[in-house]
Amino acid sequence: MNRLRYFLRNSLVAKVILSTVFLSLGVVWLTGSALYSQLSSGVKEVNLQSSLAEARSSFFNAQYQFLLVQDKSTSQINKVTKQVIKSSTEVGVNQARKDIVLLKIEDTALSDPRYQANIYNFSSDGIALNAIPASLRKDLSKKEDLVYQYATLSRISGVETESLIIGRKIEIPKSGLYEMYLIYSLTSQRTTLELISNALLLTGLALILLIALITWLVVRQVVSPVRDAARIAEQFTKGDFSQRMEIKSSDEIATLGTSFNEMAMSLESQITRLENLSRVQQRFVSDVSHELRTPLTTLRMASEVIYSHRSGFDPTLSRSAELLIAQLDRFERLLEDLLEVSRFDAEVAVLESVEFDLVPLIARCISDVGSTGDDHPISIDMDPELEQVMIKADIRRVERIMRNLLSNALDHAEGKPVRVEIVETPTEVAIGVRDYGEGLDASALHRVFDRFWRADPSRSRVRGGTGLGLSIALEDARLHNGELDAWGRPGLGAHFVLTLPRIAGEQITGRPLKLEPSDAHKFKS
Repeated sequence: MNRLRYFLRNSLVAKVILSTVFLSLGVVWLTGSALYSQLSSGVKEVNLQSSLAEARSSFFNAQYQFLLVQDKSTSQINKVTKQVIKSSTEVGVNQARKDIVLLKIEDTALSDPRYQANIYNFSSDGIALNAIPASLRKDLSKKEDLVYQYATLSRISGVETESLIIGRKIEIPKSGLYEMYLIYSLTSQRTTLELISNALLLTGLALILLIALITWLVVRQVVSPVRDAARIAEQFTKGDFSQRMEIKSSDEIATLGTSFNEMAMSLESQITRLENLSRVQQRFVSDVSHELRTPLTTLRMASEVIYSHRSGFDPTLSRSAELLIAQLDRFERLLEDLLEVSRFDAEVAVLESVEFDLVPLIARCISDVGSTGDDHPISIDMDPELEQVMIKADIRRVERIMRNLLSNALDHAEGKPVRVEIVETPTEVAIGVRDYGEGLDASALHRVFDRFWRADPSRSRVRGGTGLGLSIALEDARLHNGELDAWGRPGLGAHFVLTLPRIAGEQITGRPLKLEPSDAHKFKS
């Protein structure tokens, strides 16, 4: 059952054929039902009319023979009665089996001298005399013409048969009025209708199979090129752009194939161009970063000499020496970030996983980052206090993520506290960095991890970041198969949540720490 469900879900041919078969089945069933209804009505009507005509002839013949022996002896009347019964039960033109029932009408004036005590109650083939429906006898008593009714008759043997009963009054000389019933078996009619039903059923099944076969042949002509296109597109995803669809005709499918091939050629050209451009850019960034290290080293040595003698300078030159050292530090960090970004772009960044305790690493990052902000009354607390959180990851990259998040929080905290929270599960570890500064609006959340993007470019930056910290942090997190999410509201601060697997490379199955901080509602009006 599961294999059938999978086949139907993944096969367009199966879906189309199944839908067509079910729809055709409904149409064939409705058409067959209507046709069977008309045919059965026609067969019944023809059988009824032929039976009525034959019965009318039998009744006329019987009454005529009785009139001929009206003044004859009883023995002759008995003989004619037997002849009438015999002729009435013979197989007629409609090949239907007939039986006869004669019933004396009880209210006949038996005292009439013309009538004698000759009673000819009779039924053929074991039909009970009381088997004639009372409703039909009642109708016959009120009419002089033929009456008929469909009924199921019981025989003395216990067998029940569906029959057409046609009755009429006749007069037997020297006996009186009788109810004469001719009974036509409907067995042949039922056999004919069953034959028609079976023929319609077999024809319908054959038609359904033919429709399914035709649908399969037609759909295959359409699906085969689609399958080829899907197969070629899958090859494209693997980097093989040499595949092309085979064009065999000039119809709509061929037009689709031609367009697909042209698209493939265009994609191959564009991707090749972009790959070349990407390689050139990566090489350029890498080369520039390496080439800048030599003059940067010289500038570093010269600036340190100047910085070490700043006490002998006037205040303006002393401040310039301090700014020179600070900007050189920032320039050095920018070069390191650019080199790391080029590694991510070239997809050559690798993890060096080791097992370590996350708590002292975060405490060390808090201490190092917090010590650079002595001119701001900012405190960083870690909550809840955990003694040990062991993970297996790249310690250098995790430390860089934490330093970037903490530096970003201190940059935008506006003198308010920054809170760090650690939550662990058997499979994941989540670290939240919460500040209560200016916050972020909805549009900023979509771009906060973009390279060189700043929420407020005109704002004076206290700590002088490179604009690549959060972007590199996100890449480092995803390199571990983790995730870095951001939350913020204007005036309510921001919350960054890092989620890492306990073992680098494994999948994270959830978010142990909610992105929206629990204290966000305290600031809402």
